[in-house]
Amino acid sequence: MDRHRQTPWHARKLTEVYETLHTSEEGLGDAEAAERLKKYGRNELRSKPPKTILQMLKAQIIDPMVLILIGAAAFSAILQEWTEAAVIFIIVIVNAVIGIVQEKKAQSSLEALRNMSAPTARVLRQGEESVIPASELVVGDVVMLGDGDMVPADLRLIDSANLKVQEASLTGESVPSEKEAEDILPEDCPLGDRSNMAYTSAIVTYGRATGVVVATGMDTEVGNIAGMLDNQDDTDTPLKRKLNAVGKTLTIVGLIVCALIFAIGAFYQRPLIPQFLVAISLAISIIPEGLPATATIVMALGVQRMAKKNALIRKLPAVETLGGATVICSDKTGTLTLNKMTVTHIAVNGDFENGTTTPIGNAAKQHPAVYRELVYAAALCNDASLDPDRKGEIIGDPTEGALIYMAQAFGIDHEALEDEYPRFFEQPFDSERKRMTTVHRINEKWISYTKGAVDEMLPLCTHILTSEGVRPITEADKENITKLCLSMSEGALRVLGFAMRTLMELPTDDDENVEFDMTFVGVTGMIDPPRKEVADSVRTCRQAGIRTIMITGDHKVTALAIAKELDIYREGNTVVSGEELDTMTDDELDDAVKTTTVFARVSPADKLRIIQSLKRTGEVAAMTGDGVNDSPALKAADIGVAMGITGTDVAKDAADMILLDDSFTTIAYAIKEGRRVYRNIQKVIQFLLVGNIAEILTLFVATLFNWDAPLLAVHILWVNLATATLPALALGIDPASKNIMKHKPVKSGTLFEKDLVRRVIIQGIFVAAMTTCAYWIGASMGGHVTGQTMAFCVLAFSQMLRAFNQRSNTEPIWVRAEGINPWLIVSFVVSALLMACILLVPALQNAFRLTLLDGTQWLIVIGLSLMSILQVEIVKTIKKHIHK
Repeated sequence: MDRHRQTPWHARKLTEVYETLHTSEEGLGDAEAAERLKKYGRNELRSKPPKTILQMLKAQIIDPMVLILIGAAAFSAILQEWTEAAVIFIIVIVNAVIGIVQEKKAQSSLEALRNMSAPTARVLRQGEESVIPASELVVGDVVMLGDGDMVPADLRLIDSANLKVQEASLTGESVPSEKEAEDILPEDCPLGDRSNMAYTSAIVTYGRATGVVVATGMDTEVGNIAGMLDNQDDTDTPLKRKLNAVGKTLTIVGLIVCALIFAIGAFYQRPLIPQFLVAISLAISIIPEGLPATATIVMALGVQRMAKKNALIRKLPAVETLGGATVICSDKTGTLTLNKMTVTHIAVNGDFENGTTTPIGNAAKQHPAVYRELVYAAALCNDASLDPDRKGEIIGDPTEGALIYMAQAFGIDHEALEDEYPRFFEQPFDSERKRMTTVHRINEKWISYTKGAVDEMLPLCTHILTSEGVRPITEADKENITKLCLSMSEGALRVLGFAMRTLMELPTDDDENVEFDMTFVGVTGMIDPPRKEVADSVRTCRQAGIRTIMITGDHKVTALAIAKELDIYREGNTVVSGEELDTMTDDELDDAVKTTTVFARVSPADKLRIIQSLKRTGEVAAMTGDGVNDSPALKAADIGVAMGITGTDVAKDAADMILLDDSFTTIAYAIKEGRRVYRNIQKVIQFLLVGNIAEILTLFVATLFNWDAPLLAVHILWVNLATATLPALALGIDPASKNIMKHKPVKSGTLFEKDLVRRVIIQGIFVAAMTTCAYWIGASMGGHVTGQTMAFCVLAFSQMLRAFNQRSNTEPIWVRAEGINPWLIVSFVVSALLMACILLVPALQNAFRLTLLDGTQWLIVIGLSLMSILQVEIVKTIKKHIHK
């Protein structure tokens, strides 16, 4: 067996397939099958072993900021600064636990893919039929398929009878694919057009077939998808990448400042231990210890708000990622459309003459006799039925299901109609005739109804049904019908023709054909229609600077028609097919994705490649989908969004977010909420880093002037974790700006805009100046401990007060269109009470090495703390007047 064949199976003759696989149409012998099972393994999907707890812990610890904290804790322990050492170790442990818990929420995509495998299979072994577990199938086995069966492995069809297979989960097409075993196809034939193949997880909706197994397990098309999932590393979200960048920058700055401190200490000939104590304080001041927990809580609160709006977040960082999305790549079937074939237009005699169709809603209201015959033909010449266990669901071919729904629109009960006019004879659909006929007893007459391809039926029709009755059909009639059907097809409608005939007697099984001398009744046009709300959502996203791209396995004409209706495609955009994409280099694709809004007839690998291209070009890519074929791209995207109702388990488990109502409009809300979270986290980071910069500069200036340390490590830890964290959390739940969806997305790259960096530096310098000033005044008034206490108080109260003017970088502190944030007031009160405890309770006062301040000293502390707010408000006012 050549498992690594050069010529694909769909391009080979059956004799060559048998020869290559060393099998025959009678199947393998039991001994040979057992040998192959032992050699090549079971027909199951495999995956890499999951990460162990130790591996996850290692990933958490090797973070540069965490290593700095561990080093600071170790030096504190060596110097017997037990309070600092214990607090730092607790911080490290808490952050590691949070990270591991998040990672332990591992995806079960491969398990869901395994569940898609058929539990049993009917096989021929040495010419005898038997039923075996699907996992025991091997290459060369001959498998039999029937209506309703799930394909258990990838098959090259040996023979087929009117076979239709639903491959939507692999190809994205709503309509079942017609299969023909005798076809020999080109090597580059797309997956969805391989009519002589049946792939794992596809469902037989009509007919029967036998096929020889050409691939099992990980070698199947579904296995390839599993491999792509398995090989996709978890993508860091934009926020995580930006926080990592900030961490690296702070680490470098910290090392440089530490080196300067030791150099200055050497210049002043200071002992090493005091320098180590300052270095520990500096290391702690560099790390925003409260940031990871604060960011996690802010995102978790966003998750709760989104869940109430039917957006279920599976991975916490997905909240902020949507806020930064610049492109939404959406699968068509089931995401932009209903994944439900629906008759939208019908046409009868008058329509053919006018070259128009009648919308189904209008026709149902008019309900003339000519429509009744069309509806009867559609409902009776039909093998589908309503599922009694699932309200509104169809058993059988989706196309025939659409005809039953059409009958319901006209007030006709399909089951009651079949009972009243039972079927006595039928000629099933086959791919050669491209039509189906049934015969019924109606009003003491034998009536045949035929449905199928219009071009195949018209030559068999001698009459046409009009509002005045039946008359001979003319060449002009046929020309008008053909022209209208072509127009409907160009509009992406799937067109079916219907005809009828009154018979003198009931046909017998010996009658080869009753499909002649028929009366043409009319045509139906059906499509998987777009969701009504999607167009508005697409426009909302465009206003927010977010481009929507349709990526589908469906045909180009259908995809373009839907894209135009949903306002995804506009003049100047391009449409790229899978064949065109296959010829593109990565550089060419990177250019193409800038203007392309529709990718049609693409494979799962193509979808993955498109996502990778968008990410290479700097886009933050969201991918929506519901099928198996979407799962690799869902996992590779910055954020994967799956449909909760129509989505497969595979898509849901590969996604970061699930839309519980399958509504595209929920994405627009999720983006708004994501932007709110992103902006609020940005406020939090700015708020916390100003404090970090102030701490660094205060320590550096003291070292530069050979002063004793104005702040101890325990002081910095308290400010970073207690007095700063609560206001930071309050900022994290600030209401969203009313214009948040009128701004462009935050571009992936650095965390800060230039103005934000400037604000952080200026505010940090100012707070450091006030803190240093407080130390100098306090030391001159009451000595070193008094100076430390005043510096500590100014630093802490400045942080607490700055939270109020951190809400907006442009509006004054007393003006806020979104109203008051009560949690900010609560956080200030609680933080103030905590400060009072450590300043007034003797045991805590001693632990923090503080002293009581007198009235004058408190007035100085309050005045210097208020200066931080005043400085920010003055800058806002000046900038506002300059911009005017």
